[in-house]
Amino acid sequence: MAGVLLRFVLPHAHPDTGVEEGVFRTAYTLRDSPGTRPQDQAALKDLLSWFEANFALPKRFNSSKSKGYYRRKTAGISWLKSTAFEHIAKMRLLVAILESNGFQISQVSTDRPGYVVFEDDHQVVAEPFRRETKRGQLS
Repeated sequence: MAGVLLRFVLPHAHPDTGVEEGVFRTAYTLRDSPGTRPQDQAALKDLLSWFEANFALPKRFNSSKSKGYYRRKTAGISWLKSTAFEHIAKMRLLVAILESNGFQISQVSTDRPGYVVFEDDHQVVAEPFRRETKRGQLS
């Protein structure tokens, strides 16, 4: 793994990881909300379908080597590689819709995501180091 990694996050911590929550859960909730504008629902549906088709879903999100790894609390954080240009462009479209619906989204970056548990051409999933600090910056 080399280079800078990116995340798009909300200003509150995820209960399992303690770091700022990513945008996908909010995007799905907004897509399915009856109060969301139809054009935003349609755009979110298209974008989320694109991500489902173009993002590998890792089998695990923790670094445990035990046979019961699937019972452990999920701790892995997904990061986009800075070379995943199409994924980043689609993510920016998703973020724009969320922001137009009142959500505050920030972009954070690191070159030290933690203990890598999955990696492909587009993303890295890593358990943050214990000394994780606020705003996605790792110490």
